[in-house]
Amino acid sequence: MKRSSRLSLALHALVHLHLQPDTAMTSATLAQCLMTNAVVVRRVLGELREAGIVGATKGHDGGWRLLRPADQLSLQAIYVAMGESLLIRTESDPGDQQCGIVRAVDTVMGEFLADAEALLAARLARVSLADIVHQATPHPLGPTPGVLSHG
Repeated sequence: MKRSSRLSLALHALVHLHLQPDTAMTSATLAQCLMTNAVVVRRVLGELREAGIVGATKGHDGGWRLLRPADQLSLQAIYVAMGESLLIRTESDPGDQQCGIVRAVDTVMGEFLADAEALLAARLARVSLADIVHQATPHPLGPTPGVLSHG
């Protein structure tokens, strides 16, 4: 099963927004940076907009902006806003729920996953977007200031 890359995509976009604080970035520009489609960018950032993490404006100078300082934005807040799980769920076919063994396996595996998700959430709460920014910059082959690059 392919893992979702939406959280990674969101984090990548947020770093770009942080690095361009005085400029609203269009979905097309971000899509180029993220090597994806502008529609994907709009869908991902739309979820973050609903959580108050980013804002968007229309018009000539429109685009996406980061609404919170990177050091005050935990990866957990972003993870929760995205509404997805990084862990793969293992549940039986609904028709199998008549079987006591299937129900027991689902219960035990559900408890394991709940514990793992709690540990993941606690770890994500200790890391901020600024931590990613600090690891990503300055890149030895980094861009010239003011010049947009993939990063």
